[in-house]
Amino acid sequence: MSHWPLTPDDISRPAYRSLAQAIAAAISAGSLRAGDRLPTHRKLAWDLDVSVQTVSRAYEELIRADLVAGEVGRGTFVNSLPPETLETPWHSGMARLPRHDLSLLTPVALPRAKQAWIESLHRLADHADHSALHELRPELTAARYLDIATDWLARCGLVVGGRRVLITNGVTPAMFVALSSVLTAGDMIAAEPLTTHTLIQAARHLNLQVQGIECDARGMIPEALKDAAETSAGQMKAVFLMPSGAAPNPQIMDKERREALAEAALEAGLILLESDPLGPLPARRPPPVASFAPRQAFYFTGLTKCLAPGLRLGFLVMPEGLFEHATNRHLSISWMATPLIAEIARDWIDNGKADKILADHRVELAARNRLAQSILGPRCQGGLHTLHRWLSLPPDMDEDSFMARALEQDVAVAAGSGFAVSDQSPAVRVSLGAGSRRDLERALRALAEVVPEF
Repeated sequence: MSHWPLTPDDISRPAYRSLAQAIAAAISAGSLRAGDRLPTHRKLAWDLDVSVQTVSRAYEELIRADLVAGEVGRGTFVNSLPPETLETPWHSGMARLPRHDLSLLTPVALPRAKQAWIESLHRLADHADHSALHELRPELTAARYLDIATDWLARCGLVVGGRRVLITNGVTPAMFVALSSVLTAGDMIAAEPLTTHTLIQAARHLNLQVQGIECDARGMIPEALKDAAETSAGQMKAVFLMPSGAAPNPQIMDKERREALAEAALEAGLILLESDPLGPLPARRPPPVASFAPRQAFYFTGLTKCLAPGLRLGFLVMPEGLFEHATNRHLSISWMATPLIAEIARDWIDNGKADKILADHRVELAARNRLAQSILGPRCQGGLHTLHRWLSLPPDMDEDSFMARALEQDVAVAAGSGFAVSDQSPAVRVSLGAGSRRDLERALRALAEVVPEF
């Protein structure tokens, strides 16, 4: 519901949560606007036939979500929402892009990938199935490319049937479909304290709360997840994980921790949302967390980060009972995956190009990660086949100062605070894919000069 005012028919049990979600939805839809005053606790309780305590608890939830503010003696008012912008956080306020842009996560521009684009486009121009390229029926497009989806998912360690797979235009649309399929305004998601900026933005758009869960060197702590779910009194509905090297702190979670987290989510009644943009790029990684809890897990991966930025195709795996629900969400957001991109993906996968590009990418990333480690030292964390390193800064150095000094050296990096859902020590994300290896070395050496202690 997104209307205002509400009626008693809009309230279900538990009443406080239903009321909070209804008000959040009305704010999102614009039925309630910034500065609008909400009814007093007593008046709204009377209008909706609920207790004053129910209204008070709902207002407290909305205040915690930063959707409203209570002013003593005046009442409760809808907050001004942050202005939406198409500008990425790490380029905010930047007058020009620097020569060395290590802020954006991108795969290496490989010669083999360039040649694969040329060959596939020529082949499709001569031999494309034009019925596929002119197709507007999502179910037919999905059926046509289901085999490459399941083939790729098997490379990622997940063997699934067709009734659980949805093909999307990348990982971000897949994530948005998953979130909107199982969560409603006011719900809470558990996540690592450092997570993808796209989750933070999507949660803000959907009026969801994100709570950081304590981690150790192996990743999210299962006991901390269960404790947080219990403390939330049912408000926490899902847990979002990035266990395979794509999170800001790019570690690869071990199999035992993955199994333990799946079990913790099952015990707490949480839906698992596993984001895996790198897919099979990190070699010899454990199976996805979703493989240990298939009946209540969403898993999404894609081709953009591990093969080529222009190959925007994603694969969403979901619990079988939610297939129709998620498919309808996808129809309203994207309608269907783009057939031309899917045709190119099929050509790469069927002809073995994808596997050769993956192999080349691993070799180049291994060299770049070793280079970054040797130049930036032990503060620089990452894996052998990850696309970035996480660079911890000295406690007395703030991120803005570091980034400003890096820009003076013509190098851009991403502020760690843009990925934080709770207070974190200062850090920056350093992406390794852009430019040549020689250019990367120049940029890394310039960063090392910014903090001489390295």
